[in-house]
Amino acid sequence: METSSPLAVALISGGLDSMVAAASMAAAGYRLLALSVDYNQRHQIELAAARRIAATLGAERHVVLPLDLRAFGGSALTAEIEVPKEGVGDDIPVTYVPARNTIFLSLSLGWAEASGARDMVIGVNALDYSGYPDCRPEFVAAFEDMAALATKAGVEGDRFRIHAPLQHMTKADIVREGTRLGLDLGMSWSCYDPAPGGLHCGLCDSCRLRAKGFEEAGIPDPTRYAA
Repeated sequence: METSSPLAVALISGGLDSMVAAASMAAAGYRLLALSVDYNQRHQIELAAARRIAATLGAERHVVLPLDLRAFGGSALTAEIEVPKEGVGDDIPVTYVPARNTIFLSLSLGWAEASGARDMVIGVNALDYSGYPDCRPEFVAAFEDMAALATKAGVEGDRFRIHAPLQHMTKADIVREGTRLGLDLGMSWSCYDPAPGGLHCGLCDSCRLRAKGFEEAGIPDPTRYAA
């Protein structure tokens, strides 16, 4: 690929949304630097998926950055708190990790400035999601404004752009977009509480939203669920 193509830092968790978001940037002609964070999350299996996805998308470099958020806890993903299995509710669930997307975008911003990239991509989604405050358009816009104030590049007028191409999509829309891009969606991992044998539990919020997306999209779900 031509080196004149723009460079973007892509947050790749290993999940469906981050996979499709990063792939859309690659399809738009961006070269990718892939960033995954090993925050000692309960579902460590997603990092193996992130490695597969980064390689498949042709990322020029993939950094898996260790940052142990279990030192803080406060979430079912970073503490000994049971992952809810009763269905998606209206409240912010205990699977919310305090300030996670703020932390992750800050890391992306640091790498973007260091590498000369001015674009970042994150797979946040404000429609079919589990109520996380750091998936909203207001958050993304505010962080972009903050980046202009917090960096050498920003204060010199070289603004950073945060791309959230899935922001207003339903999960079904995301499944359709991934299929249109020719992705193997089965390569991604969504489950918060993996079952034995490398299976998605099928009952946590993330599994339910994933299964619902494939069903509503009318596309066969390649995911192996335990329930």
